[in-house]
Amino acid sequence: MGVGGQGPRGGGLQGKLHGELRGELEARLRAEGLDPGGWGNGPGDRYPAHAHGYDKVIVVTSGSIRFGLSATAAVLELDAGDRLELPAGTEHDALVGPSGVDCLEAHRPAGSLATPRRIPAGEW
Repeated sequence: MGVGGQGPRGGGLQGKLHGELRGELEARLRAEGLDPGGWGNGPGDRYPAHAHGYDKVIVVTSGSIRFGLSATAAVLELDAGDRLELPAGTEHDALVGPSGVDCLEAHRPAGSLATPRRIPAGEW
């Protein structure tokens, strides 16, 4: 099965097996000089609004997660292969999707990222 319960492998990120996708995404982050670590949560898990003192890069390797940005009320939905960039001090909450989520996360010094943004799979 492919990512997201799809059938036989198709093209692009959505056609890759989870381990294969995770390895590819980790290699991309390392090529940027980042040192990603992994984490995951079960379906429906929540993180209350909070902020960090460092810039954060998150890439979803399987499942889905929704981030809410307190300052703008924006909602950013991430699926496998999607990337989220959060500058230091960005207050956000999170809700894990119905299949849980696995992510890679890396930190950059505060001030490295200008604005919060979601970058869809295949576009970074």
